[in-house]
Amino acid sequence: RMNNREDTSNGGKSEKNDASGGKYEDNNLGKKCGWESGPEAAHHAHFLRAVLDLLVEKAVFQGTDRSSKVVEWVEPSELQQRLQLDLGDDGVTQGDLLRHLDQVVRYSVKTGHPYFINQLFSSLDVYGLVGQWVTDALNPSVYTYEVSPVFTLMEIKVLSAMADLVGYKEHDGLFCPGGSISNMYGMLLARYHHCPDVKKRGLHGLGHQLVVLTSADSHYSLLKSAMTLGLGADNLLPVDVDEAGRMDVGHLRQRIKSAREEGAVPFMVCATAGTTVLGAYDPLDAVAEVCGDESLWLHVDAAWGGGALLSSRHKHKLLGIHRADSVTWNPHKLLASPQQCSVFLTSHPGLLDACNSASANYLFQKDKFYDTSYDVGDKHLQCGRRVDVLKFWTMWKAKGTTGLEKHVERVFEMSQLFADKIRFREGFKLLLEPECTNVCFWYEPPSLRTKRAHPEYNKLLNAVAPKIKERMVKTGSMMITYQPLRGQPNFFRLVLQNSQVNEHDINYFIAQIEHLGRDL
Repeated sequence: RMNNREDTSNGGKSEKNDASGGKYEDNNLGKKCGWESGPEAAHHAHFLRAVLDLLVEKAVFQGTDRSSKVVEWVEPSELQQRLQLDLGDDGVTQGDLLRHLDQVVRYSVKTGHPYFINQLFSSLDVYGLVGQWVTDALNPSVYTYEVSPVFTLMEIKVLSAMADLVGYKEHDGLFCPGGSISNMYGMLLARYHHCPDVKKRGLHGLGHQLVVLTSADSHYSLLKSAMTLGLGADNLLPVDVDEAGRMDVGHLRQRIKSAREEGAVPFMVCATAGTTVLGAYDPLDAVAEVCGDESLWLHVDAAWGGGALLSSRHKHKLLGIHRADSVTWNPHKLLASPQQCSVFLTSHPGLLDACNSASANYLFQKDKFYDTSYDVGDKHLQCGRRVDVLKFWTMWKAKGTTGLEKHVERVFEMSQLFADKIRFREGFKLLLEPECTNVCFWYEPPSLRTKRAHPEYNKLLNAVAPKIKERMVKTGSMMITYQPLRGQPNFFRLVLQNSQVNEHDINYFIAQIEHLGRDL
């Protein structure tokens, strides 16, 4: 730990840290940062090492230590004052900057902490983190082979390996800035496949109303994609789900038929492999059968649940995914790669280029001295593009496919253990049996257990989860999310991607919820 630790990095000179734990009195850090920020300046080397020490000690080790808080909660107005975010004409010293960075780490949520089970991302993978650090040190952009030779080849290799897991015999793909954009690529490509003229003439030249069908529990990014691409929110047609949250294939057929009878033109169905709240896997094989019968593009949003493809025990949940025209898959979710790492795959080679290329001749010249088929940037909507492949490649290279499989099976095992422990525990009630690593449940305080027939019972139960969440965040003890769904009162949703979570942690989650809610 950094507090009150002697530091001999400055020629053996001992120093004490201030109350917040940063090294700010070191003579090597007393100089102004200055406008020359390149690493060639000698005094920057010491600053870089000091920042690395801060990150390793506080963000990595302390930030994942079970004895540390998940978050040190401060109200927005007070936090603004503590952080001193205002920008001035004069620069600060490196010591001052290090102090500010220490505050950034201190007041940020520690998403790698085992007790952070709040979102569809968590954990801190050392190999992935190192890959991310190397990426940032190199500051690459992947659009042409000449400026990014290593990462161009690395992307091709990783995309091919993921396409093999999906079951594609031939494929194309790309890394995207998040699953929402990956899903938009699916809709964009499906529309181009249906009517290629839209690339030049736009929607007004179509002469008919295009509609997309998707599960009522699909991710909201589909709605945003419909709005962004000019289809309109009203033309994203929701399909009913069963009690487990899976798409009702019978209703899908009915909606396609009724849309056509009303003069609309369905061109795409989006199925989900691992819905955001319930973790439900749509019956992909049956949905693919409908899409084949109706000549519709099938896109599968496997951003959350796609990691199950690596598990021999759980990949059956995605049976039929190889029949999809396109797939979204986020390694930063179930596989716990650092943010962000999202992949779009399609079984139609060449279609991404045809749909998205603009052929800028100042960048994608065809008379270069090397094979320009490796200049992959024109099939992306972006020009400059951050490298997201290295952090995932370092994880996969370090652990092997077997290691990734063990990770996936571990988080499924721990989520099932949590469900088993609360299934018959007084005060807890499962919403449904988990299909992914989402475990949805209510906690009922003792005061409500005798009021189940009360006309206001659901309203009272609805208030429980928000209050417990407030208490856990303000104490920093853990973080778990909650939400309502289809008229049900607020319920908790535990989601696991962190394979460091063990049975002791599972017991801790249960005990904390009981402790924070028993007096409500």
